[in-house]
Amino acid sequence: MSSPKTRPILRQLGNDLRLARLRRRMAVADLALRSGSSPSTITRLEKGEPGIGIGTLAEVLIVLGLTDRLAELIDVRSDELGLALTDQDLPQRGRNSPAARRRKRGENEVSAQAGDSDDDGVAF
Repeated sequence: MSSPKTRPILRQLGNDLRLARLRRRMAVADLALRSGSSPSTITRLEKGEPGIGIGTLAEVLIVLGLTDRLAELIDVRSDELGLALTDQDLPQRGRNSPAARRRKRGENEVSAQAGDSDDDGVAF
């Protein structure tokens, strides 16, 4: 069963698939045969009925030559909300690994002995 929010989306997807099939002058039976499904499954998919497996959708898209559309379905590089939430959780300052801190401490000791300034530019 689908929610009221998903019904129009699934209907639109089904209409778009039907239009893509018709533009290719392909019969339902031919698409079904080439995608490894039944004509009734293709008809249900084109009506936007829920319950059709994503594997079936993928096979149909392959036959129609639209596989790039499936790959772009959830492209994390264009997920504006997800990227914003991730950026919000980034640390404000970079942190060094323990090994980098030990190396830095060793350099500061040498710099302090030489009378130079440390990495922050403060003279001793």
